[in-house]
Amino acid sequence: MTRCPTSRLALFQLPLEQTFEEFAIDTPLRQAAFLAQIAHESGELRYVHEIWGPTPTQLRYEGRRDLGNVYPGDGYRFMGRGLIQITGRANYEACGEALDLDLLGSPELLEEPLHAARSAGWYWDWRWINIPADVGDFERVTRLVNGGLNGFSDRIRYYERALEELGA
Repeated sequence: MTRCPTSRLALFQLPLEQTFEEFAIDTPLRQAAFLAQIAHESGELRYVHEIWGPTPTQLRYEGRRDLGNVYPGDGYRFMGRGLIQITGRANYEACGEALDLDLLGSPELLEEPLHAARSAGWYWDWRWINIPADVGDFERVTRLVNGGLNGFSDRIRYYERALEELGA
């Protein structure tokens, strides 16, 4: 991560190490892919919640049944949080159950460094992202994290840097 403040790196170092261990993100290829994705998704560890405009896309979170947003206010309440922006009531519920956190009652828990990192690890594991990471299929990794290739050139730069730093 090239522009990440040292204080943010220090804040997230132990939570990321714990996440790597908990979710078997335990090879240089897996770690490089994970770090590249969270670097892009979190603005180099600066943001653990979505910057709310609201934008037209964010306004469409409201009432989206595919996200489980069935109650008024769910779109905003369950905005993207964590290092890989967990979004929507249904995803908060699944993540909370897996991590033993009351995310429906306290969605802001995903803004704490440990929970922000672990939620990203949970998402990574839930989507089986270690599999494409193991074979260096970074485009597939990105699609599984983002749903498309948004910011792909940025993510690639982070990936190449992480591969170099990790000696992969």
